[in-house]
Amino acid sequence: MIQLQNLLQHLGFAVLLAAISAGAVRLMIAFPILDHPNARSAHARPTPRGGGVGVVLAFVAGMVVLYAEARFARIADAQFLGVIVAAAVIAGVALVDDVRHLSARLRLLAQCGAALVALGSGLIVTKLALPYVGVVELGWLGPLLTLIWIVGCTNAVNFMDGLDGLVGGTLFVVAAALCLIAAQQEAWFVYAAALFLAAGFAGFLPFNLHPARIFMGDVGSQFAGFVVAVLAVSAARFDALQLSFLIVPLLMFGLLFDAAFTLARRALMGERLAEGHRTHLYQLAQRAGMGVRAVAAIHWSFALFHAALAWTFLAMSPWAKPLVVLPALAVQLVWLGHVARRVRRAGIGWR
Repeated sequence: MIQLQNLLQHLGFAVLLAAISAGAVRLMIAFPILDHPNARSAHARPTPRGGGVGVVLAFVAGMVVLYAEARFARIADAQFLGVIVAAAVIAGVALVDDVRHLSARLRLLAQCGAALVALGSGLIVTKLALPYVGVVELGWLGPLLTLIWIVGCTNAVNFMDGLDGLVGGTLFVVAAALCLIAAQQEAWFVYAAALFLAAGFAGFLPFNLHPARIFMGDVGSQFAGFVVAVLAVSAARFDALQLSFLIVPLLMFGLLFDAAFTLARRALMGERLAEGHRTHLYQLAQRAGMGVRAVAAIHWSFALFHAALAWTFLAMSPWAKPLVVLPALAVQLVWLGHVARRVRRAGIGWR
């Protein structure tokens, strides 16, 4: 485990990165890329976006220092550089999207390209644990499923970033929890990367709480979704069976459930999936009368509950570990039922 002196040094560096993030966010407020409200927006007046630049700068700065100085947290150079380059590329394309609104096809191509860089550096899930089946060797499916996971997670976080403080606060909890778990496992690369991501969100979040002074923008949501997806693949190395891949999806279960459920529901209802909408569960809850702060706080509480499950996961027998998602799924189904009741009472429908 980390010695106290080293821990204080790491926390001090994290505070510096949070200050860098906050400074960048202030600049984005002073020289804004304005997000003008439309029929799908939760805000009523033009608000700056692109605050995720602070998260990106804090993370990249931390990773550059880590690569140059901290040998204890190094992984293979190809993987290390692959993470930094791919994350920077996806952040750059997303920032252009915040300014010029790129097509969905171009965004997807950029995400796939960044994911392929990560895969090319060797970050691939090669095994998958299934309840009652055990550990399955993925073989040639490993790269394909890893690609789908990275691109899917990137878009899930992006889709969920539509309410003040919801995604920023959730990902701060996720990154902080992953940092603690990685330290307990002595997985120092994941520990450091999660610490840098948490520091970036610590600098950004105060400006994003309701009523938000700035939004994260695609530059923040796509970047963060990509980074946590890659960290999930890195976390798979916590154990030989790669059961630890489940840790990050578990931590993010609230965001992933909402995104997956909404996508499936819209497909079954025959809606055009590429069209904008405001029918995520968190959006429906807010439209049905629940306060913005309350919806965000509920998602933060989901992340805290999932963090407790993830900590329990570490001590579980290998055969039982895949079942740890069941309590998380039960909570989300209760949340789904609650939102459905509010939607019915408010008479707003699911479209």
